[in-house]
Amino acid sequence: MSASAFARHANLIQEAIGSNAAARSALVASWCRSADLHRLDPTESNRPKRLTDLELRFARQKIEPLIRAACISLDRLYHAVGGIGCCVLLADRDGIPVERRGAVADDETFREWGLWTGTVWSEESEGTNGIGTCLVEKRAVTIHRDQHFYSRNTLLSCTTAPIFDHEGKLAAALDVSSCRADLTEGFVNLITMAVRDAARRIEAENFRIAFPEARIIVASTNEKMPNPLLAVDSNDLVIGATRSARIAFGITSESLMRSLPAADLLGDEPGYAGNLRQAERTVLERTLANTGGNVTAAAEILGISRATLYRKLGKFGLRGAQ
Repeated sequence: MSASAFARHANLIQEAIGSNAAARSALVASWCRSADLHRLDPTESNRPKRLTDLELRFARQKIEPLIRAACISLDRLYHAVGGIGCCVLLADRDGIPVERRGAVADDETFREWGLWTGTVWSEESEGTNGIGTCLVEKRAVTIHRDQHFYSRNTLLSCTTAPIFDHEGKLAAALDVSSCRADLTEGFVNLITMAVRDAARRIEAENFRIAFPEARIIVASTNEKMPNPLLAVDSNDLVIGATRSARIAFGITSESLMRSLPAADLLGDEPGYAGNLRQAERTVLERTLANTGGNVTAAAEILGISRATLYRKLGKFGLRGAQ
């Protein structure tokens, strides 16, 4: 990119900031943060900062469980977008990619552009960009070419979605980036859908891993909230909820520390009673199978009396050995 092009882009940003358009435009608001809050110069030509190998290793260790939960979805996403010259990045909440998928033939180019593990893509460091701005605004964003703050990044197109952990806290960002000049609006829209879908799959897998002994219930809500998942224990108490479920049902960390019956949230939901009934039957069948039909042993495992277990078996038409 020529010096005159750098200057034109910088002038465009300064004019937008000076026009007070930040109140109407999320993009201009990000440009304002970059210039006024972080004191960045859009004509800065240095490449993004990079961590040392030791620093990157430490960053990976901090979110290792999430990385494991994300691997399959990262592979699927790359298979969907890699053929059109894109790479896939999983960044931590500090904007540092800790996992990456990309074609070997493109590695040199992407490494040069900073689309690599260990590069710092926070908004504080790189100004308006997909990963950094997504993390600040906690929503999916696409920063396409000259929407970037730094002139040197205006050949990039980046689509990013936030990932929230099992406690509903911002944990990471999933990004698909390309430096192809012919990336059409249609392709960008498809990439946006793919990134959002993959981010939700990662959240769901991470949630299931966090509550391995719980029943995971997909709750329906009147709002269009992605991944409204609840983790319910053997006493039918809610012990975990994804961010969207917390928002939809008004669940707080404090309420989860108290006894929160699932029925209070889902009692009127179609199919909920049936789901509970099937789950209870499955537990009884599995326990009886593990004890060879021994009712006394099964009752001890379930923590209930023989009489209670017999009543439950009768309800489902099940039989056990004496």
